[in-house]
Amino acid sequence: MTPQRPPLLMMCYEYPPLGGGGARVVANLCDDLNRFGQPVELITMGYQQLPADQTEGLLRIFRVPGIRKHVEVCYAYEMLPYLFSSFNKLFWRLLTRKYRLNHTHFIFPDGVVAWLAKKCFGLPYVITAHGSDVPGYNPDRFIGMHKWLAPFWQRVTTDAELIICPSRHLQHLILEQNPSAKTRVIPNGIDVTRFSAVSAKDGSLLVVTRMFERKGVQYLLRALSGMKDYPEVNIVGDGPYLPELRRQAQELGCRVNFLGFIDNKSEQFRQILEKASVFVFTSAAENFPIVLLEAMTAGLCIITSNDNGCVEVVEDCAITIPPKQEDILREALERALSQPEFAAELGRRARRRVEEYFCSEAVTRRHLELYEQLEQKRL
Repeated sequence: MTPQRPPLLMMCYEYPPLGGGGARVVANLCDDLNRFGQPVELITMGYQQLPADQTEGLLRIFRVPGIRKHVEVCYAYEMLPYLFSSFNKLFWRLLTRKYRLNHTHFIFPDGVVAWLAKKCFGLPYVITAHGSDVPGYNPDRFIGMHKWLAPFWQRVTTDAELIICPSRHLQHLILEQNPSAKTRVIPNGIDVTRFSAVSAKDGSLLVVTRMFERKGVQYLLRALSGMKDYPEVNIVGDGPYLPELRRQAQELGCRVNFLGFIDNKSEQFRQILEKASVFVFTSAAENFPIVLLEAMTAGLCIITSNDNGCVEVVEDCAITIPPKQEDILREALERALSQPEFAAELGRRARRRVEEYFCSEAVTRRHLELYEQLEQKRL
């Protein structure tokens, strides 16, 4: 019998049902590592009635006390108690547990805890950056936090064995802030069997995102308001900007369905995604959106942004446009809706691209190879 590998420690303050794309990246990676026989112990933030200690196969989840109030968003002040409670949990685990490596997600807040654990116990860490944990990425959030905690950010990124960047766009931003950081691009992956690209399409238009101003849903509403006719529009997601979007939709007379949060592992989500024809995601700031991988896997015609991590995901398999431009977005919508063969061909190309470059098995193998390289380096 092959001996079981030592457990990998993983830290991430967001894990489903908490959070957005970054949380789903962590969950998918944990699932895939388990399939490869790699045990994982995950420390994350507690929330309401979620169990404090949960085991799923080779994954053990520890949820530590916190003050988070919302599933879809965590504010900076809610991260502070997590820093203490997660380090306390890690401290006691390290007294009796030997880990293969600490793979931390998000430079803030989890990277701070990983850095402290390295200083106190010598546990090396790698960090996957996801976007808002990098200064200059998010125009809406954490600007003050990055300003005041800049010295800690420098130490955390310098002392990491490696910073994994899902996109070249994010890698560039990190190296702008810290040229001495050691970085490597490993894209996010997806299980390409999760969604079918051959399901019958009903012509509907779909948006899936957390509702922040930078995500750009308001520009879609303005684009629709200038169109004479358009198909059913479904908008999936929740967040602090949702009430304002509802108000704008009513004011503009847009016929859209705000469906709120839907678990992306649910049958309802699968049905909504697979039946849609056009997927719109024109966010102003993105790293490597999982929602684009989901739309590509389902073979949708995608309209997305052309100047951030989105274009690295889709390349020439989508209609790419500048964000915050409702007139250009309206033209893209009219093109996709009036040329069904063109839209279908983009969907087919998107499916082929996700199968070739972003299959979760291949991406997980790259992580395992990285862990082994770092282990050999320490010997």
